Amino acid sequence: MWRDIASRLEGSLIVLEPLTFEHEEGLFEVARDAGIWRWMPVNPGGDREAFRSWFEGTLAASEAGTEVAFATLDAESGSPIGSTRYLALRPEHRGLEIGWTWLAPSWWRTGANVEAKLLMLEHAFKRLGCIRVEFKTDRRNERSRAAISALPAQFEGIFRKHMLLPDGGTRDSAYYSITEDDWPEAKKNLHQRLASYADEAR
Repeated sequence: MWRDIASRLEGSLIVLEPLTFEHEEGLFEVARDAGIWRWMPVNPGGDREAFRSWFEGTLAASEAGTEVAFATLDAESGSPIGSTRYLALRPEHRGLEIGWTWLAPSWWRTGANVEAKLLMLEHAFKRLGCIRVEFKTDRRNERSRAAISALPAQFEGIFRKHMLLPDGGTRDSAYYSITEDDWPEAKKNLHQRLASYADEAR
């Protein structure tokens, strides 16, 4: 596993802090909206025991070193507003995935997700030395696919019947990537988009 992969990443709108038990209550409160979980392979929002099971599983994966989960915090108040992760860690091939990203709906279209991706991608390419970062989402999740494409990440195809869903169905996953060659363009684009959100807020 990479040294310092689980670092605190600070932006102007949000802070990404390695997930701990201290974040559980705050995240449970903002995870109640069912819209957050519509396209996820689980739906723990609103159910205390289901959320705790999901949360403890997330922490266990981080402690095992197979994933690195973050709490997404409001930079001004320090309050939890969502979560995201590094997963599918492949240090021997200098690659990883960014996923399990969710935000309270009140933070949608505020620049929070854009800044989170900028912080995570910069950490991956600049500090961890990655040559490839992957993203995947349900092929039907048009909002997520549009957000990933806008990074911009390159669409690489559909993995059919890639995951089992809680209702017994299957999910086709749309895969995307950003490589070290793509990163300068993506970085410039993300900074420009953050600046436009800042202009709108003035």
